[in-house]
Amino acid sequence: MKKNIAIVAGGDSSEYVVSVESASNIRKSLDKTRYTPFLITMKGDRWTAGTLEEPGPVVDKNDFSVIVDGKKVKFDCVFMAIHGTPGEDGKLQAYFDLIGMPYTTCGVLASALTFNKYICKGFLNNFGIISPKAMLVRKGYRFDPGKIAAEIGLPCFVKPNNGGSSFGVTRVTKASRLKNAILKAFREDKEVIIEEFIEGTELTGGVFKSSEREILFPLTEIVSMNEFFDFEAKYKRQADEITPARIDEKLTRECQQTSSMIYDILDCHGIVRIDYILSEGKLWFLEVNTVPGMTDTSIIPQQAEAIGLETKELFTLAIEDAIEHRKTGW
Repeated sequence: MKKNIAIVAGGDSSEYVVSVESASNIRKSLDKTRYTPFLITMKGDRWTAGTLEEPGPVVDKNDFSVIVDGKKVKFDCVFMAIHGTPGEDGKLQAYFDLIGMPYTTCGVLASALTFNKYICKGFLNNFGIISPKAMLVRKGYRFDPGKIAAEIGLPCFVKPNNGGSSFGVTRVTKASRLKNAILKAFREDKEVIIEEFIEGTELTGGVFKSSEREILFPLTEIVSMNEFFDFEAKYKRQADEITPARIDEKLTRECQQTSSMIYDILDCHGIVRIDYILSEGKLWFLEVNTVPGMTDTSIIPQQAEAIGLETKELFTLAIEDAIEHRKTGW
C-alpha cells in the first residue's frame, strides 16, 4: 500500500514563496509508485490541503489529518518544505513530536539551535569550528554603529539572525550605512547579526546520514554576479554555481569531513546543507540550513545530480529514514 506523504509548505516568513516552489518540486519528484503526495500549505493558523489560493480541506490539528471525499486521510510522514518559521526553527517539529508524526528534518533542539545563527556559531566554536566575528543586536535596544564598525570591521554583513534566502541581508562598506542596514534586517526578524566580512571562496555542501547510508555531497562553489549571494543571485540565476567546486581534493575532503562532524555534533537528521568561506586555505563556517531549498534551481538537487543520484531516490531515502527514526526513537 502506498504511504501518504504530507508535503508541508508556506510558513510565516518572507521565504514563503521559495517554500512553495520547493514543495512543488518535491511533489513532482516523489516516487508515485511508493507514495501518495498531499500538499499542505500553512500560513499562521490557517492550515489547508492544497494552496491558499485554491484551498482544499482544512487540516485537523488534533491529529494532522484531512477529510478527502468523505474519508479521513492520515499521513505516514511529513516532508518538510517550509524554509524559515515555523518549519525550520523547531516549532512544527515540536508539534509533530507531540502527535507522533515522522518528519524529514532535524529534531526540535537542532532545528532551534541552527536557526539562530549567532547562538549556533558560538556553540560550534566550542568544538573548534571557526566562524567570522559577529555581534548581535535586538529590536528595542540601542546600538552604536560606530562601535559595531570598530569591533567587527568594514565591510561587514548585516543579516536577520533567524532567517534565510538572503532576505534582509546587506553588505555594508561604510559605518554611516549600518543603521539603515540594521533597520532593514529588523523588518525580517527581532534579532540582527552583524558579521565580519571574510574575503574568499563561498562553498556549500550537503550531508545526509541514515542508519544505513552516509552521503557527503560534492561541494558547490558559488560565484555571485551581484555584490554577494543575495536573493536574485540564488533564485534568478545571477550566480554561477559550480559543482564540484574548483578546489583541490585535500580541501574538499576537509570541508566534507567538517560538515559531517557538524552534522553529528548538532545531532542533525535528514538532508542538511552547510555554508562556508574558504580563505587562504582556512574554512570559515557560516551557517547550517536544515531545510535547504529543493526548487529546480536549488543546490542540493544539483549536488545529487553530480553524483548520479536522482532526486526521487534522495527523497525516498529521506522519507524512509524519517519513518524508521520514529519507530526506533530519535
